[in-house]
Amino acid sequence: MASTLTFFRAPREKICLLMVFFLTAFLGELPSRAQKTNASPPNIAPPQNMETRGIPPIPKEVQTAVGKYLFLGGSTFKGWNSVRREPIVTTRIGNTTQLHLMQVPLGKREPIIRWRESVAVGIFRPNDGNSFVFLSDTNGDEQYQIYLANTPPSKEPPRLLTDGKSRNLSPKWSADGAQLAYTSTQGNGKDSDVWLVNPNTAEAPQNLTGESGMGFNLLGWYRDQQSLLLSRDISSFRTELWSLNVASRQRILLTKKGEDVSYSNVRLGPNESCLYAITDAFSDFREITRMDLKSGVRTPLTSHIPWDIEAFEISGDGRWLAFTSNEEGYCRLHLLDLETGKERDVPDLGNAIISNLQWHPLLGELGFSLNTSQSPNDAHSFAPDSGVVTRWTNRPNNAQPLTNFSEPELVKIQSFDDLPISGWLYMPESKKFPPPRPLLISIHGGPSSQARPDFRGTGNYYINELGIAMLYPNVRGSSGYGKKFLDLDNGFKREDAVKDIGAFLKWTEQEPRIQKDRIGVMGASYGGYMTLSCLAHYPQVFRCGIDTVGIANFNTFLRDTSEYRKANRRQEYGDERNPQTHDFLERISPLNDADKIRSPLFVVQGQMDPRVPASEAEQIVSAVAQYGTPTWYMLAKDEGHGFNKKTNSDYLFLSSVLFLKQYLLGP
Repeated sequence: MASTLTFFRAPREKICLLMVFFLTAFLGELPSRAQKTNASPPNIAPPQNMETRGIPPIPKEVQTAVGKYLFLGGSTFKGWNSVRREPIVTTRIGNTTQLHLMQVPLGKREPIIRWRESVAVGIFRPNDGNSFVFLSDTNGDEQYQIYLANTPPSKEPPRLLTDGKSRNLSPKWSADGAQLAYTSTQGNGKDSDVWLVNPNTAEAPQNLTGESGMGFNLLGWYRDQQSLLLSRDISSFRTELWSLNVASRQRILLTKKGEDVSYSNVRLGPNESCLYAITDAFSDFREITRMDLKSGVRTPLTSHIPWDIEAFEISGDGRWLAFTSNEEGYCRLHLLDLETGKERDVPDLGNAIISNLQWHPLLGELGFSLNTSQSPNDAHSFAPDSGVVTRWTNRPNNAQPLTNFSEPELVKIQSFDDLPISGWLYMPESKKFPPPRPLLISIHGGPSSQARPDFRGTGNYYINELGIAMLYPNVRGSSGYGKKFLDLDNGFKREDAVKDIGAFLKWTEQEPRIQKDRIGVMGASYGGYMTLSCLAHYPQVFRCGIDTVGIANFNTFLRDTSEYRKANRRQEYGDERNPQTHDFLERISPLNDADKIRSPLFVVQGQMDPRVPASEAEQIVSAVAQYGTPTWYMLAKDEGHGFNKKTNSDYLFLSSVLFLKQYLLGP
């Protein structure tokens, strides 16, 4: 009997245990099964002020994969506290870029303003280390206003010094800090006049140049604080220099009337008997020239350097002139002793891009930003007396060791007419991504900008994680290679720059590291025009393109761009009011070749763009889509000429990754 009970008990226990296990497992799985059945996978939603068309949902996994590349911004040097050895730097806080002070090298960044919009410029009042003015616009509309604020940030909000409507630039403090001069379009909404305000009083700003309609640039104050130095750009090859008496409003022309000489970066000499300026009047390259104001004699100072001089600044005591030369895209720092006329040796800063030179007004130390292919902008300074270079900022890099970023290599080729042109090629690591690799050609804007061998930010994700080679060409019309090269795309020669891209495409046919059937193109502003035009001219080569704030039709662009830009842009592209020019611009505009653009297209635009109106994007999207071409469109309603807010730029990057995966890397 016992053996019989044992026989039957064992199966029943096993059956019960199996039933308990089954029910537990089944019931435990019910919620997750229901979730998998009824809920869609999580996607990244577009920002609140963004409109998208044709862009598929972005899976959360895309953001997870690229997340470490979304925090690669650096810290840009913007100036000095007027009395203390504290550089002003800009870094992003949350969604916008704000001003900070560095009290010790590599120390904590101390915010001096927390503004609702991005702040790019801060200038301290002379002899006052707490009071400063800053510039800010609204949603990228570039209608900059000037505000007066104090540091540390107080409960009292910054005070608006301008009218809140016009475009205001170039604030310059008088030496005693009592008056602030600046330029503004407040007069007629188009031309820049020079205005003066006393921030200590409630008096309204005064227009010092009157209803001139001439358009002036403000360069600085004379030491006696009675006069201002102004410039006026008549054309791309003619600049007038003026002095303006603040009290009498009398203007005196300092240059020869009608002389075709262009000047930039103009500064008064130490004793104000001469001017220093950058000009290409006496050479194919831009050089520093000293002009004696009494005799008019001009003396070139940098003719021994066969490259463009980019910028210079004179120290407060008048002893040193620091300048940078653009040598094949890299910057070299130079220091000229104005007393002896000889250059002094400076530390080798390596293969870098140097920008934003500015001397401390009291301490004789030169501040600047330094950028390399391995590191974004960081603030540095150089003290001539000691020869010491100080690094002030070192933003944490959350992506990977900086040495893992691709080093650019210079590619030199001959174009269709045997013109030497070049570009910077960033190749993925060959062990991880054996060649041949897909190629993405990224074309700069301007059109007179220049592709430099600098840090590529989120573009490093394409190289390091997707295995895409990146080529940054400098087609004719780019700066840095002399004025002859700069002028080769002017007027009716515009499409020769597009043919330069064709020459690079021929180069890819002989380059074993490039996958010939996987080539894409992208660009912003004028680079957006180039992108659209390349897609139309070479439809069998390009698999896809990304056009950001690009020109679709030159005639409508010139008609609709902001008034303050029209004269300058007509000098570059031609005057569309001339029938012959109008016909030419119409013929070369990508909008009229929309039927030839058959590669998938991603168009990106800011609604508040004052340079290339959103109507340009709307036109090309509508025209291309009607031919059945896959078209993605992104319109940010709170952005201008490019995306500045982090939420928008991040979403654009995620969308671009998805687009390239689908159309450049996909089947």
